[in-house]
Amino acid sequence: MRAVIFSGPSLPPAFRPCDPALEWRPPIRQGEVYEAALTRPAIIGIIDGYFEVTPTVWHKEILWAMAQGIHVYGSASIGALRAAELAPFGMKGVGQIYEAYRDGVLEDDDEVAILHGPAEFGYPPVTEAMVNIRATLAAATGHGVLEPTLATRLTEIAKALFYKERTYRAILEAAAKQGLAPALRDFTAWLPRGRIDQKFRDAAAMLHAIGALICSHLSPLRVSYPFADTIAWRAARRRP
Repeated sequence: MRAVIFSGPSLPPAFRPCDPALEWRPPIRQGEVYEAALTRPAIIGIIDGYFEVTPTVWHKEILWAMAQGIHVYGSASIGALRAAELAPFGMKGVGQIYEAYRDGVLEDDDEVAILHGPAEFGYPPVTEAMVNIRATLAAATGHGVLEPTLATRLTEIAKALFYKERTYRAILEAAAKQGLAPALRDFTAWLPRGRIDQKFRDAAAMLHAIGALICSHLSPLRVSYPFADTIAWRAARRRP
């Protein structure tokens, strides 16, 4: 039994197990679920994916893959988004980020968006995901490092930043301009050791779930919907 997993900065190569049952591929682009499904894996896992200037993974290709009996899982980043959108059709989501999208607590794509370096350097993050910032601020509040009202202010400051500029340094500098620096001394000192990487946690949880499935006698997925073989879908399949 084999799983194809699309991942990048959320679960970089240094943290991936050397398991012959897992086939690792770069962050997903449109058409790549379809291409992966043609190789007939039992499971496809989606963590990271490209967007904005690159067409992102298409809902239709995920529905097609599941109609072929392939279990499709999503977590952490674009995978969590797609899993929340396609949960009624059988796509499985894992993790707190997926649950927040599923429950309508989160809606915006920019919550998981970051800038990162190239694959040859291990996809190093350049900016911070909003979902990680939310988790970190919640942890700081829980540990008594940050007052709830200040956590709310920092959340607002972070959300107002464009995702390509969203870093803890930028957040703290913006907070200082609002006169909040004295109240954030404890948080600033705590941050290097207290920062939460929720995307990594969720990606690791999905990987654990997929590993357990590979060790089981997993039957092909049975979907409840008829797949519509439309003209647009046929045209998309013919694209190089």
